[in-house]
Amino acid sequence: MADRGAQPPAVSLPEEWPAPPDLILALNGMGGFDWDLKRGRLHMDAAALRVFDLRPDEYDGIPTTLSRRVPPAEAARLDSLVAQAIKDGSESYGAYFRVRRRSGALRWLHTHGTIYRDDTGRPHRIIGIVRDARQELELSRTASPATSGDRRRRRHHSVVERTTAALAHARSVGDVIAVLGDSQGLSRLGAENVILGLVEAGRIQLVSEGQAGSFVPEHRFTRVADEFPMSEVVRTLTPRFVRSRAEFAACYPRLWPHVQPLDIGSAAYLPLIAQARPIGVIGLFYREESEFSAHERSILVALGSSIAQSLARAMLFDQEHDLAEALQKAMLPRRIPGIPGAQIAVRYRSARLGRDIGGDWYDVIPLPGGPSSEGRVAVVIGDVQGHDTQAATLMGQLRIVLRAYAAEGHAPATVMARASAFLHELDPERFATCTYADIDLTTGALQIVRAGHVDPLLRHAEGLCRQLPVVGGLPLGLSAQFGQLDYPVTTVHLAAGETLVLCTDGLVERPGADLDDGMARLARAVRTGPQDVQQLADLLCTLSLSGDGEDDMALLLLRRSGTPPARHRGTVRRHIAPGDPAALVAARHMIRDAVRAWGARERAAEIELAADELITNALLHTDGAAMVTLTLPGTAERRLRLEVADRSSTLPRRRRPGEGGISGRGLLLVERLADVWGVTPRGNGKSVWCEFQCP
Repeated sequence: MADRGAQPPAVSLPEEWPAPPDLILALNGMGGFDWDLKRGRLHMDAAALRVFDLRPDEYDGIPTTLSRRVPPAEAARLDSLVAQAIKDGSESYGAYFRVRRRSGALRWLHTHGTIYRDDTGRPHRIIGIVRDARQELELSRTASPATSGDRRRRRHHSVVERTTAALAHARSVGDVIAVLGDSQGLSRLGAENVILGLVEAGRIQLVSEGQAGSFVPEHRFTRVADEFPMSEVVRTLTPRFVRSRAEFAACYPRLWPHVQPLDIGSAAYLPLIAQARPIGVIGLFYREESEFSAHERSILVALGSSIAQSLARAMLFDQEHDLAEALQKAMLPRRIPGIPGAQIAVRYRSARLGRDIGGDWYDVIPLPGGPSSEGRVAVVIGDVQGHDTQAATLMGQLRIVLRAYAAEGHAPATVMARASAFLHELDPERFATCTYADIDLTTGALQIVRAGHVDPLLRHAEGLCRQLPVVGGLPLGLSAQFGQLDYPVTTVHLAAGETLVLCTDGLVERPGADLDDGMARLARAVRTGPQDVQQLADLLCTLSLSGDGEDDMALLLLRRSGTPPARHRGTVRRHIAPGDPAALVAARHMIRDAVRAWGARERAAEIELAADELITNALLHTDGAAMVTLTLPGTAERRLRLEVADRSSTLPRRRRPGEGGISGRGLLLVERLADVWGVTPRGNGKSVWCEFQCP
C-alpha cells in the first residue's frame, strides 16, 4: 500500500485534561529517545518506535537495529553529524533524515538531541526527540506563488549561512555531493536541482547530476572549450546567470533539447575557485524565471566561494587519505601464500574518518620443521601505537623482523621477546600490541602468545564461537623496557573445520562502549556467519562494529581443513601447564561455556566440579602438563565425555571408604558425579575420563 501523506498517530485521545506531556508529543508525531553512550544502548519510547514504523518486539535497544529502517547513506550522514557534534563540544545537534517504512516508501523525519557530558567533558548520554517532518517540508514546497518573491528573498538571505554550516561537517568530496544534492540540500539552497562538475586536465567531469537529464547525457566528460554554460564559467571564471527558458534556447541550442522537458525557468552557474584556479563548477536550477537582482547575484557568488572552500578541503582530504591508505597497504604482505591444510582470509580497512596512517598489520609465515614438509604456519596480527607516518614505518619494520625470527624456527615466546627488544631499541617511546600463533596443521596443536592484544576467537565446526582466554604479556616494547620478556604460551587444539579469528581493536572497539561488548558482538557475527572464510571476512568488514570508523582495522581468519568426525557434535581442548592458575581458570570457563552451548546446562556444575578434580590430580601427581578434552557425540544418547590426559604412566587409585590417607578421595567424588568413569593407558601416558548423560 502506498504511503499517502501524513496519517494521524495510532494513539487514542485522552479523557483527562490536560493530557500528559508524553501523550501530547505522541499525538503530534513525536517520540523521545535516551542514548547511553557508555553501554551502547538506545532506548526509544513507544511514540518514537511508531515514527520509525517499528513494533516493540522488533527493537532490542541496540542502535544498529535501526538500520532496517534508515538507508545506509542517511545512516552514514547521521553518524558523521553526531560524531562531529560530540567531538567539537556541541551541546546539541539537529538533522533531517529519511526512513523506509514497511510499505517501502521513504518518509522524512527530524531529530534533535541534547548531549550530556560528565565532569571531565566526556559525553556519556544523549537525550532527544524524533518527529515526522513530512508536513513542514511539503508546506515549504507548495507555498503560494504569490509569495514567491518574498520567499525567494528570505531564502537567499540565509542560504550562505545554512549551506556553510552544513558543509562544515563534510570531509570528502562524496560528503560535499551528499550535502548539496539530496532533498534537504536542495531545500537549503532554494533550488529545484543542482549539478556539480570537477575540473581536471582541461575537462569537466560531472560528479553529481541530481535530477536526470539536467546535463547532456552522453557527455559526462566535457571539454572546457565546449559551448556549454559550465564550460563557459570555467573559461571566464565568472558566474553565468540564465534568466529564462528563452535565453536557454537562444544561447545554448545544444543544451536546450535536454532542458526543455524539465520544469526549469532559470539557472545560475557558479565557478568554484580555490587558490586562483578553477576546481569545479556548480549549477543551480530554479522553477521560476528570474532576473537575478544585484543582491541575489552577490549572495550566489558568496555561496560559490563557500562551496569552493569546502570542495578544495574535501579534495585535499581525499588525496591525503588515498595516499595514506596506499602507503599502509604497500607495507602489508602483497600476497598470502597458499598453505596446504588451511584456508586463510585477511582484510585491512582504513579508517573512514581522518587521513592519518595506521599501524595495524597482519602476516602469514610458513614455518620450518613441521611433521610434514609444509605442516606448520605462523599467523600474526598487531597494532603499533599511533596514527602517523612513524607508526606505519615501525609497523613495516616490526613485521619484517617478526617474519625473520619466525622463519629461523624460534619458539613463539622467543619470537615475541626478540621482537619486543627490537622495537624498544628502535623507538623507546612507542609500543605495539600483537598476537602470534604457531599452528601445526598436521596435529592441530596451536600455540598462542599475546602481547597486550585483544583475545582471539575460536569458531568450532558445529557453529559454537567462544573467546580464547590467552594468557597475556606486556605489549611489545614495554616488556623490554620493564625487563619482562618471558612471554607465557597458551596451547589449545585446533580441530578440523575449526576457525581461528584474529583482529585488531579497530573492529570491535566503539567510543564510549565496553570492549567486552564489542567482542561479544563479534562472536555473535562469527557464530551466525558463513563457513567460508572469505565470505565470513567480507561480512565482518561490513558490520558496524567499530562505531564511527575512526580507527583502522586488520582481520585474519584461519580455518583448518578437513571434515570433523561425524560422531562428534563438538570438541573443545585446553592445555594446562603446571603452576599456571590462569590456564586452570580459563579451562573452567571453556567447560562451562561449552556445556551450556550444547544444551546441558543442568549438569554444568557437576561436569565442572569433576573436571576440577581430574585436572588437580593430574597436576599434583605428575611432573608434566595436562590436556583437558570435552566432547559431545552427535548421537541420540548425548553422553558427554570429559577427558584429562597426562604423561605419567602411573594409574590413579581410588580410596575405599575407611581407608587411611588423603589422596585418591577426589576420584570418589568423580564416581558419584559421573555416570561412568575409567582410565585408559596410552603409549605416552594415560587418560582419565568420565561421561555424563545429558538429556
